[in-house]
Amino acid sequence: MGYSYIMPVIHTKGKTIQLTTTFDTMKVLVATEKPFAKVAVDGIRKVTEEAGYTLALLEKYTSKQQLLDAVADADALIIRSDVVDAEVLDAAKQLKIVVRAGAGYDNIDLNAATGHNVVAMNTPGQNSNAVAELALGLMVYAVRNFYNGASGAELMGKTLGIHAFGNVGRNVARIAKGFGMNVIAYDAYCPDEAMTAAGVTPVHSAEELYKQADIVSLHIPATAETKGSINKKLLNLMPKGAILVNTARKEVINEDELVQLMTERTDFKYVTDIMPACDVKMRELFADRYFSTPKKMGAQTAEANINAGIAAAKQIVDYLKNGNTRFQVNK
Repeated sequence: MGYSYIMPVIHTKGKTIQLTTTFDTMKVLVATEKPFAKVAVDGIRKVTEEAGYTLALLEKYTSKQQLLDAVADADALIIRSDVVDAEVLDAAKQLKIVVRAGAGYDNIDLNAATGHNVVAMNTPGQNSNAVAELALGLMVYAVRNFYNGASGAELMGKTLGIHAFGNVGRNVARIAKGFGMNVIAYDAYCPDEAMTAAGVTPVHSAEELYKQADIVSLHIPATAETKGSINKKLLNLMPKGAILVNTARKEVINEDELVQLMTERTDFKYVTDIMPACDVKMRELFADRYFSTPKKMGAQTAEANINAGIAAAKQIVDYLKNGNTRFQVNK
């Protein structure tokens, strides 16, 4: 027998909507083309079933139609890098919430989610240490000339510029200070006091950051404002022997201008875990100054996998039972 469930209020397009619906039980769908680790799935199952919900898995799916079919009766959805666009939301007639297990959420069409009265969330902070450790690992790899046997350099004493001081940026700063680096940061939305409390020197423009930093670590999201913003003019401000580390998003780099810069500046290195569209060209032209992992792997640790998945499940339960929208990103 179904029961009546009063949905939390949803704020969308200036309106407040209170939904009431009747159903047998809430269904939480985990749709992951790249699956969570088993221990993460077990944790998600424990959280959802203790809340009285059922859990469904769609793992390693090979077509969008499989996703469209699976979301048809889902009340909540957990994804990783999977795309939730208007077509998916049209198919998900019962969907109330989608959670991206991770910090970035550009794979969710936020306007479409709002239009469908679906709350979209991310799980900030759960992958932060994993991404930060990778960023420092890439820095070591770069200053040691990709372990090619040639004499390299050390991180100690170098100035690290952190572009965006969110959860990942703060962890990068923490680890970098352990290496003995001088850490500066720029974030238009972060107060100076938060940076100084972390032992980081704030600067007040991207230009100032790039002028001072031997190494810049990118942690900005891909937005209309940031896409293509890391360009030749900005990067050319960096001192001789500069290194750019990108564990953020591919879209923030102006790739054509990066190639131009590296052609003109034979001292410049670029390391990333997001393979650029011009990867083949960069490997051919800059084999000793460029490195990309085959796929994005900042959050690819057992710990981050578990943390983000379980956090997503807890946020779903907290929203459906208590109306908690703390991590909503389509307000």
